[in-house]
Amino acid sequence: MDNVFDFSGKKLLLAEDDEPSFLLLKAILKRTGIEIIRAKSGREAVSFALSDENISIILMDINMPDMNGYEATEAIKKERSNIPIIAQTAYSVSGDKEKILGSGFDDYISKPINKTELFKIIERNLL
Repeated sequence: MDNVFDFSGKKLLLAEDDEPSFLLLKAILKRTGIEIIRAKSGREAVSFALSDENISIILMDINMPDMNGYEATEAIKKERSNIPIIAQTAYSVSGDKEKILGSGFDDYISKPINKTELFKIIERNLL
C-alpha cells in the first residue's frame, strides 16, 4: 500500500504539452487532493504563474512549444522567486540534473515518473 500524501488546499500548475503525459500525471496526482491547472506551453505557464497567486508549486516539462521550461522558469522566478518549480524531462543524461538545478529549478524528476518519488518531491518542496 502506498503512503497517502495529502496536498489538499494546494494548487499545482502542470506545464505539460503532451496529452498522454498530462493525463497520466493528473491520474497519479488525483488521490493527493491537490488542485491541478494545466499549461500547454511555456508562455501559458508563465502567464498562469504570474496571474494566480494561489499556485503553490509548478511541475514544468523542459521541452515545450514556443518557450521551453528553462525560459519559462527564468521568467517566473523573476517575479515569483519563492515558488518551487520542479523540472520534468524524458531525456535524462549525465549532467542534466546539475544543469537543471543550476538554471533556477528547485528540484527535478525524470520520466517515466515514479509516483512515490513525485509525491516525496512535491511534499519536500511544499514545506
